[in-house]
Amino acid sequence: MTDPLHQFVVQTLIPLHVFGLNLSFTNSSLFMVLSVIFGVGILWFLMRKTALIPSTGQSVVEALFNFVKNTAKDTIGTGYESYLPFIFSVFVMIFMGNVLGLFPYSFTFTSQLAPVGAFAVLGLIISMVVGIYHQGLKWFKTFLPAGIPLVIAPIVIPIEIISFLAKPFSLTVRLVMNMVVGHILLKLLAGFVFMLGVGGVFPLAFVGILILFELGIAFLQAYIYTILTSIYLGEAIHSHE
Repeated sequence: MTDPLHQFVVQTLIPLHVFGLNLSFTNSSLFMVLSVIFGVGILWFLMRKTALIPSTGQSVVEALFNFVKNTAKDTIGTGYESYLPFIFSVFVMIFMGNVLGLFPYSFTFTSQLAPVGAFAVLGLIISMVVGIYHQGLKWFKTFLPAGIPLVIAPIVIPIEIISFLAKPFSLTVRLVMNMVVGHILLKLLAGFVFMLGVGGVFPLAFVGILILFELGIAFLQAYIYTILTSIYLGEAIHSHE
């Protein structure tokens, strides 16, 4: 049985170093690009012939978009429309990254701390910019909740700052750990099926069921990532209203 952790090894495909920085194109980079291509391609294919009476493909895309839209509306509230393209893009990118990683010999970039952490940090930066845009300097009151005596402000403010900066970490770890554990389990079971040969019919059926379960997890993790990003944006916009 091959090493189940080998599927998470980042491999350089096109070496590139600029001013001492390693900007090489890796298998992780490749599958990030593929996630964008497949995500946009599938959406375009399903929506290429829109009609008043929607086809099955159009209905699927509209249902998915409305699902993300309602999530953003419920969590952000007033003004959610401005951030819907970003939120929907994040959902599609994460979901496609999760799904592509289920194919043999593929790579799950959502199992890596760097790309997922970059998404989380981007969401944090956007929420900061949005909060300052809507509330001005009052946004910094986020780090000193109302009713807190000024005498304990030197203690409360650092705690609030650490809590705020921990948000990308919580987003990243939640997604990465789910993807890593699920894929390791699939790899182990697939290895047992291969060793059992014909006798692996029942384990093979179980692997099929597990793949369907992983598809559900892929969707759920993309949803969780999306809803938490929406919550952070909502807090930035309406925290002092």
